[in-house]
Amino acid sequence: MLNRYTPTTLLGAAALAVGLSAAVFSPDAQACPSCNDSFMHELKNERAHTAVGRDLLAAVANQEGLPLGSASQAITASSVAAARGGDVVLDAIFEGADFIEIIKRDEGLDIPATSYVPQDAEPDVEFTIRLDEGETYIGQGVIYDGFLSDGKIPGPTLKVTEGDIVRITVENTGTVPHGASIHAADTQTSKYIGDIGPGQSKSVTFRANMPGVYMWHCAPGGHAIPMHVLFGQYGMIVVEPKETKYKLEEKLGHGPDLELYMIQHEFYASGKDAIEGNPIYTAFNGKLFRYVEEPIVAKPGDYVRVNFLNIGPNLVSTFHLVGIIWDFVYWQGHPEAWMPGGQTVTAGPSDSWVIEFRVPPDEGAYLMLSHAVGSTARGAIGVLVADADADTPKTVLADGPEYTEEEIDEIRETAMRAISPFAPAERLNGLPAEPDRPVSYGPEVDEVFVQIIGNSYYPKVIEIEPGTKVTWVNEDVFTYMAGEFSGIHNAVAIDGPELFATGMLGHAEADSFTFSETGEYTYICTPHPYMKGKVIVREPSN
Repeated sequence: MLNRYTPTTLLGAAALAVGLSAAVFSPDAQACPSCNDSFMHELKNERAHTAVGRDLLAAVANQEGLPLGSASQAITASSVAAARGGDVVLDAIFEGADFIEIIKRDEGLDIPATSYVPQDAEPDVEFTIRLDEGETYIGQGVIYDGFLSDGKIPGPTLKVTEGDIVRITVENTGTVPHGASIHAADTQTSKYIGDIGPGQSKSVTFRANMPGVYMWHCAPGGHAIPMHVLFGQYGMIVVEPKETKYKLEEKLGHGPDLELYMIQHEFYASGKDAIEGNPIYTAFNGKLFRYVEEPIVAKPGDYVRVNFLNIGPNLVSTFHLVGIIWDFVYWQGHPEAWMPGGQTVTAGPSDSWVIEFRVPPDEGAYLMLSHAVGSTARGAIGVLVADADADTPKTVLADGPEYTEEEIDEIRETAMRAISPFAPAERLNGLPAEPDRPVSYGPEVDEVFVQIIGNSYYPKVIEIEPGTKVTWVNEDVFTYMAGEFSGIHNAVAIDGPELFATGMLGHAEADSFTFSETGEYTYICTPHPYMKGKVIVREPSN
């Protein structure tokens, strides 16, 4: 029996009541836009006088009329107001642009202007990023089921030159909304490439005016932005300086012999672990111990430049090479933000550095690691080998390994574990990861609580006796933004002896169902259908 929070307007419950096929709520279904509308109706009616209801209605009212959502159409040079006069000579692309006085001011300063250009400006360089959900192999016998960019984690490394006009097109080849935030763009990005529905694509055009090492990541508007980063959709974009040289390049008179693009990042086995910053693994460039298994080789005396980015998204990194003292480091990769020497660089999530050093005239192995050694023990370690026979110059990109479906199928035959932050992972040849092991409750337990946290159910799998009440409690806190209630969840059965549907739950709200028939039940969250949980009702022990 569902409790008093059960809404009469819940789409999933209504569908179940009239006997619609459970396939409507399959895990591959698109996120449910009607759930958002249904929840808004509840807020304006039966929830209007609750504490959560008042907060969310206030958020809706406060955001009314603000430009928070995606643009319905791109602003172009031909569609905006006519330019006004002034002394600064502007590039022709700004003819007719809005806010022309601000543009003139910024173009006339001795610091870089913002990245704003009209969206129909002709680009110097173009990229396409494809976002979806799926599996990749992260090494050590582990398959990861999460969110991917171009089929891998991290996604593609993007390189541009200071001053380039850049166009990035984002294609959603997945089943839920995606989008992108481009940290190298000092202008709107989510406005143009946020909230991209399955099968859709959008583009943003900007001028890369500030050199440095930046992060890009999925940002689907109000739709659980943090979770798409926690689940794996991100990469590096580097804006190389056009005229100013890095110090070691100036002193040696040539560019690097080895240029290494290095991302440190984390993998999570549950949404709860993701929210609490407890990764099951960490990695450099997408694979556990990748550069132990594939050492990076340079000659003694080689000039090495590391473009380092700590994606995180939770842990601090103190990147270090054993046996190396830096010649120069550059905060966020800006060539003028330099310091000499040093043993480590400290980087919080999304912090970056350019690091320069010379390989000593001494052959051997130089370990690359975070001196926050918990990360090192979980996979973020590599080896730079000094070898007189090394083949340099060379470049190592930050892209994660990429596999075909056939290769993943072959790996699965001997893999030991699969992990997924948002659903029980398939059991392979070894033991499942801890968050996916069934939590068993005996007949003395009358009620079991399942947290909804980090766009995931916790525990993901429970085993109970008939007559046990299961109560789902929403511990996600994120509120209303850009037209969407991102923190609302429910639990709707898609398979099992009985069908059930909880109400749509805001933060700290709960709903229950008492299981009477034995068997296995699979359920999902209709606003976020990649979320999956399981209830196993065993035969009575007496």
